[in-house]
Amino acid sequence: MVAAGTQRRRIDYGTCTCSRSGGHRRIGARSQQQRHHCRERPHHPARRLQRARRASRRRGTDDDARPDRRSRSPGPFEPDPAALLVSGKRRRDRGGHLATAGATLDAGFTTVRDTGGIDGGVVTAIAKGKVRGPRVLSCGPVQCQIGGHGYYGAEWEPTELWSSHHIPGLCALSMMAGNADELRRNVREAFRRGASFLKLCVTGGVVGAHDRLTDTQFTVEEIAAAVQEAAARNTYVTVHAHNNEGIRNAVEAGVRCVEHGTSLDEFTAVLMAAREVALVPTFAVVEQLLHDTAGAGLTESTRDRVEGVREQMTKALAVAKHAGARIGLGSDLIGPAQGRRGKELSLRAALETPMEAIVAATRTNAEILGLSGQVEVITPGAQADLTLWNGNPLEDPELFSDPNNAVLVIQAGQIVKDLR
Repeated sequence: MVAAGTQRRRIDYGTCTCSRSGGHRRIGARSQQQRHHCRERPHHPARRLQRARRASRRRGTDDDARPDRRSRSPGPFEPDPAALLVSGKRRRDRGGHLATAGATLDAGFTTVRDTGGIDGGVVTAIAKGKVRGPRVLSCGPVQCQIGGHGYYGAEWEPTELWSSHHIPGLCALSMMAGNADELRRNVREAFRRGASFLKLCVTGGVVGAHDRLTDTQFTVEEIAAAVQEAAARNTYVTVHAHNNEGIRNAVEAGVRCVEHGTSLDEFTAVLMAAREVALVPTFAVVEQLLHDTAGAGLTESTRDRVEGVREQMTKALAVAKHAGARIGLGSDLIGPAQGRRGKELSLRAALETPMEAIVAATRTNAEILGLSGQVEVITPGAQADLTLWNGNPLEDPELFSDPNNAVLVIQAGQIVKDLR
């Protein structure tokens, strides 16, 4: 199956503007940087790495990739690196759960599209076989407007410090822009980091401290700037959008996909169909937030924002289907509780039919991801991605909800899970 939706600190070692040449001199068995006749004497990278390694050993971990000596638990939007990655030996993370990448593959998803901001380093590690997981297409850092959805910094924190929460190689979170030129610069940076496509937040969201579902964010002109940059690289823009005005702005600007689409109306749905813009509803995350808010790493106050979203999203699905719009399938799960990603298929099967849910998760998603004819078909020359279920999901679509029912998973012709 193909999933359509689903932080190491940056270190600045500084530069010395002194005209005198730098260097090292040996003092016993230790190396010390020569003093410069300026006030911009940098900390030497080797010394900082040594301190990071000593701090890692004190924590009982080999965490050379994150030279940040402060020990703290990650917040809901700051993933624990140990929960993101897992080795071929299926090492457990510190919370005792299978890492997200391996668990996703075990659930039968051989290709996923990340719209949450994982770094290109994770994508590369999986692609090279260093980490067990599905094929990943990532948007890179999510693009949001200043103070808009996608920004989760504290109210007292200066905006310019937001990027210090990124962990290069693992998680990029979001990049903020105040106008079209800043957005254009940011998306170019996202592509430099390895993004396969772009994601913009054009409305407020359910999970957000600085906006409301009714807020629209980014102008048509600003969104169009991102679309232009994506088109120059033969790829596309998808948007986080709940309210109808934000959806319509994005469609008019030329995006190719809309995530959530909660308040979609008939006029905009027809416009989406005419311009071949896909809709990806996300019911699993709504169920998660309604029934296990704490499991998503969020406070109970979030539940208030979720009330009514599921009913509106159900209506939007029917509206889009009636208009003939293309409808994909994505989970948008949040936090560490992502073991039942297939629940999205069970929920969609209850609203449509099991076959329509399967088609959305395979053929339609492959079209959205630009992989049509490669991962969703059984034909010579394709990737040979297959999942064998412990039963007939056409008769019992609840099979999708339990990853243990995926008894055999084949990715690119290789058996990656076998419970037979």
